Amino acid sequence: MSKKISKTVEVNVMNIREEIKHYTQELIDLRRDFHQHPELGFEEFRSSQIIQNYLIKCGIEVKKIAKTGVVGVLKGNEKGPTVLLRADMDALPIHEENDIAYKSIYEGKMHACGHDGHMAMLLIAAKILSKQKKHINGNIKFVFQPNEEDAGAAEMIREGVLENPTPDVAIGAHLWSSIETGKIGIAEGPIMASSEYFWLKIIGKGGHGGAPHESIDPIICASNIIQEVQAIQSRRINVITEPTVITFGSIQGGSFPIIIPETVELKGSIRCLHNELEKIKELFERKIRCQCQSDETTYELSYKCGNGLLSNDPKTTKLVKDVAVKVVDKDNLVSDVKVMLGEDFSEFSASVPSCFYFIGAGNVKKQTDYFHHHPRFNIDEDALLIGVEIHVRTALDYLK
Repeated sequence: MSKKISKTVEVNVMNIREEIKHYTQELIDLRRDFHQHPELGFEEFRSSQIIQNYLIKCGIEVKKIAKTGVVGVLKGNEKGPTVLLRADMDALPIHEENDIAYKSIYEGKMHACGHDGHMAMLLIAAKILSKQKKHINGNIKFVFQPNEEDAGAAEMIREGVLENPTPDVAIGAHLWSSIETGKIGIAEGPIMASSEYFWLKIIGKGGHGGAPHESIDPIICASNIIQEVQAIQSRRINVITEPTVITFGSIQGGSFPIIIPETVELKGSIRCLHNELEKIKELFERKIRCQCQSDETTYELSYKCGNGLLSNDPKTTKLVKDVAVKVVDKDNLVSDVKVMLGEDFSEFSASVPSCFYFIGAGNVKKQTDYFHHHPRFNIDEDALLIGVEIHVRTALDYLK
């Protein structure tokens, strides 16, 4: 009897690709429906309901969490470890410029980061894995996370997504337009940067533009700070071992050509692909403090955490990499994929051994090579099949 079961499992695993092909149109239809009906963070009510209904039909236990989030738990035939597979759900406040049949029907809302594809891939993977239930030794947790663009993972964790059952590993993936379709980007260690958003107000003394000596000009001070801060990245740290990007994205001060304003406000971000963020913040404020003392201004500085450092666990990364070799071959693995962008899957990786990887979805001929958050962003839907197969094989390989 045991030999018969073992043979059945082997056959099922060998036929995964053919089974996924059977659901190709359903996979595309799901993705296009999500794309046409984008919803912003914590507003994913329609998407959430579709996901819940789909998982229930697959015989998967479902729970709502974090307002619009969904968690499905597939319990195997035997007790064992738990693997968490995660997809994000939210869209962006962008007006879509693509001329496609499934263009967003909502003005100023668009799936411009691939999350529509992430949901579709994980749903099809859940359906296929639910058919393998009696051959699974452990549990699979399907996590559909809201509000990735503004750290929704932390809210899910606060509400217990990592409990009952507690995952032993967590896997996340991102469709990536700067990697060619058919390739997988994967590397162990730090792979996506931590980010802190800052708000800086420089306070001077307003006055007449024709008598600047009677004022304390915050605009001059702000421009000096912007220049001085650049030396942190090029002169104060090792750019190889401590990759850091400090960006000023906004500067607002004054309202009339002949008036020196009282204040100037600057906004920006600090991104680190290493664990020394506090050190960088200390250097950043020191530059501000010293420049303000020199220019006789004062300042107010505040931060908001964007994302923590996303670092891949070596053992879990090997698991996914071995699966990726089966799916796309070794020659189609890309290791040079570390980026200074943030990703709140870092909340999961900080608590559970994890791997986050990139699924190539860029195709120049199909015009899917626009970068993320662009109003003409789109994905090569051939990449969806690859993502489903890696989801399924990773879960089965871990729980075999």
